[in-house]
Amino acid sequence: MISVNLPTQSSVMTVMTKAVIKASKGLLRDFSELEHLQVSVKNNKDFVTSADLRANKILKDELLYARPSYSFLSEESEEVIGEDPAHRWIVDPLDGTVNYMHGFPHWAISVALEKNDEPVAAITYDPVKNEMFWAEKGCGAFMNDKRIRVSGRKSLAEVLISSGSGSGESHFKNAAVFSKIRRMGSTTLDMAYLAAGRLDVLYFGSGSNKWDVAAGFLLITEAGGILADKNGKLTKNYKDVAVMTNTSLLPAFSEL
Repeated sequence: MISVNLPTQSSVMTVMTKAVIKASKGLLRDFSELEHLQVSVKNNKDFVTSADLRANKILKDELLYARPSYSFLSEESEEVIGEDPAHRWIVDPLDGTVNYMHGFPHWAISVALEKNDEPVAAITYDPVKNEMFWAEKGCGAFMNDKRIRVSGRKSLAEVLISSGSGSGESHFKNAAVFSKIRRMGSTTLDMAYLAAGRLDVLYFGSGSNKWDVAAGFLLITEAGGILADKNGKLTKNYKDVAVMTNTSLLPAFSEL
């Protein structure tokens, strides 16, 4: 039985929560079957692609059933332009596909709701650990039923850095900093971990797709974090964001 304990949510968050939990059931079932598909990489890839598409269909059906006038953008299907162009669902049904394919338990489902191109509600759900990271604009960020905040660390000597899914490691020459870099293979979970204070800095060496970051952007900002471009200037443009961290670390990190 998949369940998470959540405080009282708005109607839109209830819709999103039910959708991701329903989609996660099939992904978890298929994930448990991957041990039987280790003979061929091709078989694994085909299997995971099918699981990804099935999860995408569930999310699309559930979200558009609840809000049929909204638009829908996903990594795995063509964009749907709804009658209400101001609202759009942004979906990644399986972030961390390579991890999933190898049976590595670090992947997630990501859903955000945009209003006029700005995320106003977000969920990143890790079914394996049963951790649901969620946020609504102006209401804070949570992990299950607990409020989360970005870390308060101020020194680069103390930080844990993720380079996301880009090639960020090549930008760091300092061995002490390099040893603190991780690349775990799921951008949306990296962003959720940053919001929860498990990571201190998230760095992208290249641009991202909207479905990779829309939910994470809201989680981080509602948890007190900031988004900046490669020059250390604050930005909300997903194509420009290169660094995500807390306010204390940004100046020192930018110098690196």
